[in-house]
Amino acid sequence: MDTDDVRASDLVAALGRWSAGRGPLYVLLAARLRRLVDEGRLRPGAALPPERALAAALAVGRTTVVAAYGVLRQEGRVVRRQGSGTRVAEAALVPGRAAETANPLFLNLLEPADGVILLSCAAPDGPPPELVRAYRELALPATGLGYHPAGLPALRAAVAARYAARGIPTEPAQILVTTGGQQALALLTRLFVAPGDPVLVEAPAYPGALDLFREAGAVLRPVPAGPDGIDVDAAVRTLAEHRPALAYVGSVHQNPTAAVLPPLRGRRLAEAAGHLGVPLVDDEVVADLAFEGAAPPALAAYADGAEVISAGSLSKVVWGGLRIGWVRGPAGVVTRLARLKAVHDLGTDVPAQLVAVSLLAAYEPLLARRRAELRRAHDHLRAELARLLPSWTCPPVPGGQTVWLRLPYGDGVSFAQVALRHGVAVLPGACVDAAGGSGPYLRLHFCSPRDVLTEAVERLAAAWAAYDGSSRPATPAALGGVTV
Repeated sequence: MDTDDVRASDLVAALGRWSAGRGPLYVLLAARLRRLVDEGRLRPGAALPPERALAAALAVGRTTVVAAYGVLRQEGRVVRRQGSGTRVAEAALVPGRAAETANPLFLNLLEPADGVILLSCAAPDGPPPELVRAYRELALPATGLGYHPAGLPALRAAVAARYAARGIPTEPAQILVTTGGQQALALLTRLFVAPGDPVLVEAPAYPGALDLFREAGAVLRPVPAGPDGIDVDAAVRTLAEHRPALAYVGSVHQNPTAAVLPPLRGRRLAEAAGHLGVPLVDDEVVADLAFEGAAPPALAAYADGAEVISAGSLSKVVWGGLRIGWVRGPAGVVTRLARLKAVHDLGTDVPAQLVAVSLLAAYEPLLARRRAELRRAHDHLRAELARLLPSWTCPPVPGGQTVWLRLPYGDGVSFAQVALRHGVAVLPGACVDAAGGSGPYLRLHFCSPRDVLTEAVERLAAAWAAYDGSSRPATPAALGGVTV
């Protein structure tokens, strides 16, 4: 469907049996339309059929199409303009290029632009010497098929031992090794979420998880998250009212805000999820990256019979190219996930798993150095922002690798387009907020070397000068705050 105007009959043919499944019809329709957009079969800029015309062609009520279009508008996949109807959104963050994902985080990885500093994707800038050395010293086993869907026993034991050292008794049977943290979340979504199922998420939240839930046809139930993490009172109400198929949070250095959920609130959330029988997924990918002291307790520490599941990885401490992640959960859940993983890839790369075993055997010095590097980079980024963009509000964070800053006015999506034209990619707040909020916010990472961060802020300052064409005074930083 490459024409500018998509006919209702053509769209109906492309949709196929979109209504097969459970859940509200508008959710199922939105899921199928989303796939057509992400696969590129509905091209950027294409005009979708009017709501009445598509409803008639599908033999459904107009409200079903209105609601489905509304979901896609909230996700940024379609736009509605006066006089031109509903159109597939342009790939605005990479001008002139067609996108197969609306998520700018993944878009910048799939189609990197030359000379652009990527402050949109947070990961170490390169492999550490320990990783290079581990690969040089790697010794492959002399025998064996090499298929380990649940993971190498040695690596499962090493990950379990790290949880035990944090006061969370864990057996190797409770660990599933995955190809990075993203696959861990993908498998959990596949296991627990069906089209139409409600899923509790934070607002804002990690966009890669939101994409997975949307692809599964879930109905997102966003709960506000602020400087102290998720609003637990609101989360408990959402759990009781909607009984979601899954609840997804980041309790320690939450992505994107870097907030840490206080232990007593974490315990209450875990107990509420357990009482209501809702699987609670705690994204721990950056939990180890506290600037000072030990990492706070994981939600798994409060499980006490509840189905609390942790997802972690080595990508943020070691390197994104080392695709090693894991799930820690009840042994029965891990067994079911291993069967799903076997269908998808038969198991994670064995040499990478062997290297991970070697790294975890001497992990603390590497982790300590990474924490110190991030602390210095965090302080440097905030100092540069204060020097060149004093009207921006950028509170300090206690760990992780991102800051959640607020523009004095305007919105992050439109500014991100200007910033890209000035050679720096940032993640707008609206792209990570399923509630449709966080418009004035940006997520920036501080994983790059300090000279790169300095250059990035200089480009952002030039972009802000261009964006602020009216030359009106900015709101003083002292009047801002981190509210979501």
